[in-house]
Amino acid sequence: MLDAVLPLVASPIVFRDALIVTQDASRRVERGDVRVDGGRFTSVGGRAEPEGAEVIDAKGFALLPGFINTHGHVAMTLLRGIADDRELSGFLETLFAVDARRTESDVQAGALAGIAEMLLSGTTAFLDLYYFEDAVARACERLGIRGFLGWAVLDPELTTQSGKPLDNARGFIDRWARHDRVTPLVAPQGVYVCGQETWLGAKALAEEKRTLCHFHLSETRKEVHDHEAKTGARPPVWLDEIGFLGPSMVAAHAVWMSKREVEILAKRQVGVAHCPSSNLKLATGGIAPVVEMRAAGVHVGLGTDSAASNNSLSMLREMHIAGLTQKNQRWDASALKAQELLDLATVEGAQLLGRANDLGSIEVGKQADLSMVRLDHPTLLPARPEALVSHLAYSASEEAIDSVFVAGECLVRHRALVKVPWQTVRLEAEAAARPLWERP
Repeated sequence: MLDAVLPLVASPIVFRDALIVTQDASRRVERGDVRVDGGRFTSVGGRAEPEGAEVIDAKGFALLPGFINTHGHVAMTLLRGIADDRELSGFLETLFAVDARRTESDVQAGALAGIAEMLLSGTTAFLDLYYFEDAVARACERLGIRGFLGWAVLDPELTTQSGKPLDNARGFIDRWARHDRVTPLVAPQGVYVCGQETWLGAKALAEEKRTLCHFHLSETRKEVHDHEAKTGARPPVWLDEIGFLGPSMVAAHAVWMSKREVEILAKRQVGVAHCPSSNLKLATGGIAPVVEMRAAGVHVGLGTDSAASNNSLSMLREMHIAGLTQKNQRWDASALKAQELLDLATVEGAQLLGRANDLGSIEVGKQADLSMVRLDHPTLLPARPEALVSHLAYSASEEAIDSVFVAGECLVRHRALVKVPWQTVRLEAEAAARPLWERP
């Protein structure tokens, strides 16, 4: 029931009589029990053995795999609303000016606020691209989320970072390489600030350290045309020609893509983080060819991008908008069905992160990252099993998410953060935002 006492640590748990959205290979939605031991699912469906476990009456809830946000800049949460109603070039002009004044402490405060927002809306893992990522990593530690954190890399002469960006990325990866919930990686910014040497250096570092490589790609028509004028090739083609593209890479946006470029990404096993809300708000034009990419074999996840360009970090909202834009663009109401949208936010996201074996679904042996969703919430009415996936994709409010777990540890309990009170997070964020909003 809603007044159930939820454990604060990853002790054994039995969720009794829940409606389970498994996201397994059969996409089963069924009523039953779920048991968690040692932070992993040990029993899914049927009647679970309660011995030694905290038993939670989950009859009034659905259990849902934690959402996986595959692209963002979480520390930019302090900049929500600072550059609204401008196209990308004007937006970036403001953001670059503010970025030059940022400190490690305000990056941490912004990351805390963004992570809190994500946890409260059911996200349990996210892929990030920024600098001062040690501060973001510490914020992940404080609140308990899984962070896949990419240190932003660009040409040395174009950066405001102290030292060489590739060296900074290497140091960051070494410092956090053995952390339980922080996975460090290298993140070249994009073709507009990275030359061939930087791209290939980033790839070499990722291969040496066996990390993911995350980058922006073909977000705007101007980016594509400028790069083609400079090099004679569109960004994906050029990156392939210089030998950069390959597995364990996640490209964000991929809006302005030709059929040939989609085929290149599929052949090179490059995943794509689709960020519809951010692209729409910045008026980048065009709609990412998600349907065509998936048909070609490209793994596609969902990303919110930052709160400065979205302005929300809700994956529920992102699913909804992703579905509407694809349907409308194609004059096809069957494009990206509800189940496919939920896949993008869970199992496909896990695939992009190279963690399909232990994240993205409620299955025995996987990490117990999940949300408890209130079935009595108005946005889930009627709460029928056959309609639940549709409700999640098209109507569910973040307020329906009651409690959130990562590795079986309760991080949100009845809409309240467990590790750090929201009031503490909010006050730190407000204080850190103040100097950033004061125009120099």
